[in-house]
Amino acid sequence: MPAVTGKLAAASLALALIAASTSIASAQKKYDTGATDTEIKIGNIMPYSGPASAYGIIGRTEAAYFKKINEEGGINGRKINFISYDDAYSPPKTVEQARKLVESDEVLLIFNSLGTPPNSAIHKYMNSKKVPQLFVATGATKWNDPKDFPWTMGWQPNYQSETQIYAKWLLKNKPDAKIAVLFQNDDYGKDYVKGLKDGLGAKAASMIVAEESYETSEPTIDSHIVKLKSTGADVFMNITTPKFAAQAIKKVAEVGWKPLHFLNNVSGSVGSVLKPAGFENAQDIISADYLKDVSDPQWNNDPGMKEFLAFMTKYFPDGDKLDHGTIVGYGVAQTLVQVLKQCGDDLTRANVMKQAASLKNFRTEVLLPGIQINTSPTDFAPISQLQLEKFKGEKWDLFGDVISADVGG
Repeated sequence: MPAVTGKLAAASLALALIAASTSIASAQKKYDTGATDTEIKIGNIMPYSGPASAYGIIGRTEAAYFKKINEEGGINGRKINFISYDDAYSPPKTVEQARKLVESDEVLLIFNSLGTPPNSAIHKYMNSKKVPQLFVATGATKWNDPKDFPWTMGWQPNYQSETQIYAKWLLKNKPDAKIAVLFQNDDYGKDYVKGLKDGLGAKAASMIVAEESYETSEPTIDSHIVKLKSTGADVFMNITTPKFAAQAIKKVAEVGWKPLHFLNNVSGSVGSVLKPAGFENAQDIISADYLKDVSDPQWNNDPGMKEFLAFMTKYFPDGDKLDHGTIVGYGVAQTLVQVLKQCGDDLTRANVMKQAASLKNFRTEVLLPGIQINTSPTDFAPISQLQLEKFKGEKWDLFGDVISADVGG
């Protein structure tokens, strides 16, 4: 009899252990649509065509980086299925592509889709669907609004912070400046202008002598440059996307206007903006950055830059290493990989956002020294530091200290 009791007890114990291990396994693995034991499906929308097509290289770099991750075994054993569509920088097309990714392709999240107007068009949709709109490729301030839009997060420093930094520099170094502003007539351009005015404060009304907006449908902005020159301004605030930035730099030189020229960071690419505009026309332009510049020899022996260049050579040999978009795509892809690693086996959309909001002093090694990525449940602005730079010869020269400028949504 004792032997039978012992066997029953052993069987009960075995069943209890099996049940416990099963419940542990099921507790460990949680999936939402777009994730399985073998795959993580990620959506992306880029302007591979249209007026902002220069940014398409960001999406191509990300695709190459995820290929590298997959070849190395994936993330926690899962391969990334990266689905990237073209919206030609057209908001109605963005809506169409986002619906396709969420409702047809059934992605876990949409990652690093580009542009302020395109992302604005899907902002409410993504949040109503409770699908992460993660690390959007735009610095508009509104992406840092976890209270009202808990499923949307930016990545790069926001536009208002950037122009506030330029404003502070002007107030200190050129307080009598007469500023002419060229800006794209949408949320992207207006966000930059607001930051400039907030940074100048009470002096904005007297220092800004002209504001000229352009539409992305315009073939050229030459007439706007001629008009701004005629104001007698001695500072030019160039708030444009790459195609128009290159046009503006070239036209400023052509008409013999010699203002102190500020160029927004998102158009500071040596490869896709300054080189086409002519290096001779770009001398002494001031911008701000948060990422290392491939053209700067100070990074020649930098381990992070060596890793980036090795990646480009192996996985994206056709990509232009001098194009700022390749560094952006690489850095933001590394940040997403970190978030997905932190998710472990809980690949729910809620946990993706929780982990994205739990980054502490994370660094992708293409960030400038001293700049770190930090987020929290109340802070959806991963990068809030920049360093000023001046274009000399064929490269940007950094100057001053790393400056922090947080602006909430």
